[in-house]
Amino acid sequence: MITLFGKPEPTLAERLKASVSKTKAALSETVDNLFLGERKIDPSLLKELETALLSADLGVKPTREILDAVREKLDRNALSDAAQLKREIKSHIVRILNSSASASAANLAPSANGDGTRVIFIVGVNGAGKTTSIGKLANRLKQEGLSVVLCAADTFRAAAIEQLEIWAQRNGVEMIKQKSGADPAAVVFDAVAAAKSRHADAVIVDTAGRLHTKSNLMAELDKMKRTAAKIIPGAPHDVLLVLDATTGQNGLAQAREFTSTVGVTGIILTKLDGTAKGGIVVAISRELGLPIRFVGTGEQINDLVPFDAETYANSLFD
Repeated sequence: MITLFGKPEPTLAERLKASVSKTKAALSETVDNLFLGERKIDPSLLKELETALLSADLGVKPTREILDAVREKLDRNALSDAAQLKREIKSHIVRILNSSASASAANLAPSANGDGTRVIFIVGVNGAGKTTSIGKLANRLKQEGLSVVLCAADTFRAAAIEQLEIWAQRNGVEMIKQKSGADPAAVVFDAVAAAKSRHADAVIVDTAGRLHTKSNLMAELDKMKRTAAKIIPGAPHDVLLVLDATTGQNGLAQAREFTSTVGVTGIILTKLDGTAKGGIVVAISRELGLPIRFVGTGEQINDLVPFDAETYANSLFD
């Protein structure tokens, strides 16, 4: 089985911490300020905490759950300082993120043909960073010693094919393409068949982010999935939705559209380093019940790291 989602590398804590530094500055410092002057935790303080959590884009439901947990501890006189409050918030964030990860564990099964080619669809709206994420993911797999084939199935944008070709060259991997405007399902057929015949470990499929209507887009994605399954039973084995962290709550509406139609199994969150609203990680997990699989932490080819709930929660406060 391909270890797409294996243990984080040693530098994960530093990289995640750097990527959420803007969010930490807003959130952690707010919690610290709440206790200046030996201030007691009271209803007005909780209102300030609520504002801080919502400003970091944790979402209404997670914020309400965290505040309920804090109030429950207060009633038992189990919270008295900023450190204890931070620990309580962190533990609740980890619970939300881990429950989403375990709920989707069944989706991470190996391919139906044992150690055969794993088919990975990358979906999302244009501009979220799909093609760049594919290039970075291909790099990660290559570093694990795995063979990768890229599939240029976003045939509606010539620039997308060209961009993917650049990433294929940078990674030294094969790319299957057809001319601009070709049937995306036909490109998927060629790529999956080629990957299977070459005994490649993985084929990563770049998909369109926009067609004339949403229904056309979703129907096209469904057709591509059926095509892949004809060649390799059980394909696609992963459908990863790329979301731009800087779009915050607006990105959730896009995510719901994809998850309800194409069976998303996990999230790649890009541009986390470019926002002070890094709490969107929590909102996504809570609202969609989907695990965050990878996080984009910068512009370089290695700036795609496996997501870890505890490391993320610690990075927000420590």
